[in-house]
Amino acid sequence: MTLTGKRVLITGGGTGTGADLARGFAAAGADVVICGRREAPLQAVATATGARCVLADVTQQADLTRAFAEAGPCDIIIANAGVADSAPFAKVTPEHWHSMLATNLTGVFLTFQAGLAQLPGWGRLIAIASTAGLKGYAYAAPYAAAKHGTVGLVRSLALELARRPVTVNALCPGFLDTEMTDRSVDTIVAKTGKSPEAARAALAEGNPQKRLIQPAEVTAAALWLCGAGSEGITGQALAIAGGEV
Repeated sequence: MTLTGKRVLITGGGTGTGADLARGFAAAGADVVICGRREAPLQAVATATGARCVLADVTQQADLTRAFAEAGPCDIIIANAGVADSAPFAKVTPEHWHSMLATNLTGVFLTFQAGLAQLPGWGRLIAIASTAGLKGYAYAAPYAAAKHGTVGLVRSLALELARRPVTVNALCPGFLDTEMTDRSVDTIVAKTGKSPEAARAALAEGNPQKRLIQPAEVTAAALWLCGAGSEGITGQALAIAGGEV
């Protein structure tokens, strides 16, 4: 497939899935713009892929308005920026709760709203959600609540835009083999005394295929949603989880 002539903006594009999305869309011929809060990782991805980078915090409306203005008209908007943390529900503080929702839910809302305001016509809006948007996980109530909210936002917005040549979908991977999961492994090791290998295996155990999902699998699904034949796929939350949900 080719996306020559299309411009994509990817939030959280400096690491993990965002960096892989940048590589995949650049290889497909798209003009890629990545944004995030840290300049060094963004610049590294930009150097490797030819993407342009813009500093932006997805929780700040003014940042996203400026990011899209700097990027120029974007046809594909991928709300990928996210954070994850875990805690027993009784120990979740209001600050923790609001932090999870600010990036993982409000960030998607602000990204899509700013992106739609400049969308020239045909468009694809994709949220990188999680299996936590489709099921519950113990010790991750704020994260799961935010991801469930993202799925609801996607389903509602898809209906609102159904008469336009614009689709809105969520991709819901299970545990990914990225830096975010590395941090989860570190947390498990610190709290349980397990070895890093045992902690990683415990995360993979929830996947019926007994493995972590690769970022390239998410990129492949995103590219499919932007290709010919995907016009009728909208309002969906697509699990990439080896049959977990």
